[in-house]
Amino acid sequence: METDSNFLTEQDTYQQLTLSQIVTKNYRAAAVFEKYSLDFCCKGNKSFNEACVEKKLNAYEILSELQNTAVTADYSSFRFADWELDFLVDYIFNNHHKYIRNIIPVITGHAEKVASKHGDKNPETIEVNRIFSIVSKDLKQHLMKEEEILFPYIKYMVKTERQKVKAEHPYFGTIVNPINMMDAEHVNAGDSMYRIRKLTNNFTPPEGACTTFKTYYNELKEFEEDLHKHVHLENNTLFPKAIELENKLFA
Repeated sequence: METDSNFLTEQDTYQQLTLSQIVTKNYRAAAVFEKYSLDFCCKGNKSFNEACVEKKLNAYEILSELQNTAVTADYSSFRFADWELDFLVDYIFNNHHKYIRNIIPVITGHAEKVASKHGDKNPETIEVNRIFSIVSKDLKQHLMKEEEILFPYIKYMVKTERQKVKAEHPYFGTIVNPINMMDAEHVNAGDSMYRIRKLTNNFTPPEGACTTFKTYYNELKEFEEDLHKHVHLENNTLFPKAIELENKLFA
């Protein structure tokens, strides 16, 4: 069987990159990584090969899937790394923060209903309800800290650079401090959603599940996918560029 030399070249490239770098290079990879529970956001600093070995996955099969995946989501066509930081902040707020705030009450209602009605036969739903309750409360606090502290400072730095005026140091010393806190909270949220994924058998409702049950698991799946994209954008694009800008302003 003939082998596509371009595929071999792309294989070699992917194998040398971390999960987060692969998704930054090609957003189509996000859907493939979701399928195999490869965390490209909170733990995206692992190399592709390392992650596959850890999960006992066939790296060649996944590389083939990455090569053959069609561009389906318009998300893949965005050039986030080229955006101005203040524009990127607004995008994250309008696209991801608002989504989280709107969907949390919906999922919470379904989580409580399913745990109440089906918890006797499906005890995992009780634990999922408990974990998601913690995730939702933590994320609300997390969003507030970003919107009231981190995001305004990033916009301040962008404005300062454009106006070519002297920047004032923030009361928290350096942007690295709140970013480190946000990173830690991202890991906690990601780990919690991974536990939910395991408890629900990759968000698979039991046979004969009612419509609410099925809808609930679909909502959890969508929530985790959005969280991964959200965290990836912040950890691997917004935060590094913000640190770079601060270093430039106070050089």
